[in-house]
Amino acid sequence: MKIYWIKAQAPRRVLALVKHLGVQAEFIDISRGLKTPEFAALNPNMKAPVLLDGDTVLWESAAIMAHLCVRESCDMWPARNPQEQIEVLRWLAWTDCHWAPAVGPFYFEHIVKKTFGIGAPDRAALVAKVSNLKTFAAVLDAHLRSHSHIACDRLTIADFAAASMATDWREAEMPMEPFPNIVRWLDGLMRLPAWAEPWPEKRSAAA
Repeated sequence: MKIYWIKAQAPRRVLALVKHLGVQAEFIDISRGLKTPEFAALNPNMKAPVLLDGDTVLWESAAIMAHLCVRESCDMWPARNPQEQIEVLRWLAWTDCHWAPAVGPFYFEHIVKKTFGIGAPDRAALVAKVSNLKTFAAVLDAHLRSHSHIACDRLTIADFAAASMATDWREAEMPMEPFPNIVRWLDGLMRLPAWAEPWPEKRSAAA
């Protein structure tokens, strides 16, 4: 198995799951090769992550995570429970359509810019983004008031998807203080070693 990655939120989901499940894989940092014809042949979107598993080539982190769970018989993607699948899919869709656009600007200004050396955060540009973040943070916080996790009341790929851009909320200066249930959930995920340190360079040589 090969996984092409860069240090960004979508690969983090996949890399954390690989480590969490103990899957053996070759990790290929594609930061400098996203636009090459060779990589475009694998993923025409020219984005990471991409998974190669035998003859299977997959892009999009949710699909890759589901594939890994099926491969490893892990119910973080509930392959044998259609009702739970629907619940996970609801939150994956919510993350893509509402949560990611709400927290993404903060993640970009404070995390992406620093990671890739593309300038200082533009805090003034984020002022207008606070209201949208608070709107959808209120939705998630209310849900987590009576639930331990995003879906199915256990760890699923929906948690990894929703947490990926919000995990570094303090560094990204996201106004999460009014949402204690989100903070509890995010801090809880950070107690998972695979989530706290998902990047391949953090792993031992034996991994």
